[in-house]
Amino acid sequence: MPDPMTVASGISAAGALVSAWQLRRRAVRAEAEIQLLQAELAAERHAASHDPLTGLPNRRAFFRLAAALLTDPSGQPLVAVVLDLDDFKQVNDRYGHAAGDQVLVSTAQRLAAFAGNNLVARLGGDEFAGLLVSPAHDRRWIEHATRRLCEALAAPIPLGGRSIRVTASVGLAPVHGPAQLTDALCRADAAMYEAKTLGAGRPTRQLVAEC
Repeated sequence: MPDPMTVASGISAAGALVSAWQLRRRAVRAEAEIQLLQAELAAERHAASHDPLTGLPNRRAFFRLAAALLTDPSGQPLVAVVLDLDDFKQVNDRYGHAAGDQVLVSTAQRLAAFAGNNLVARLGGDEFAGLLVSPAHDRRWIEHATRRLCEALAAPIPLGGRSIRVTASVGLAPVHGPAQLTDALCRADAAMYEAKTLGAGRPTRQLVAEC
């Protein structure tokens, strides 16, 4: 007959293995749940700070990130950019809202490509903004950058079997310090609306606020 002590020892060892296996399963499950919660939290944070259509930072994130840039000790000169698509409502009316969404996505992609590592955001509707690092608060550099941006935005946008061309009115204004962001955006916004009024019929519309 088997030795009772040997049998008891075997049962105990088997029980320990089962317990260890169960603990391991619980640990793996808990780790997976933690990773899922972390991913969900990251997704929620991203959704709260980014525009769902274009993927650019939204208005709230723009001002938060801009404040951080303006307090950067490197103190690089920054220029505020505000742009608005011209006659965007006609795109929705003529081609439909899906086409309008594609135009906004293309605009966001072109703006981001132009800005590189600089901050750009969709403020809402067809209005976008950004903060560009400039070599200096030099009007000629700003005017040149504005022309390049307008030309990039005015390139044809493919929509199924057709393509359309949408221009943008752009306003820029230098930012002179952390406390001047709102003022610079207001001046850039005013320049943009003035460009929209004065630039009717021109392929690009841009205006630079006084430094």
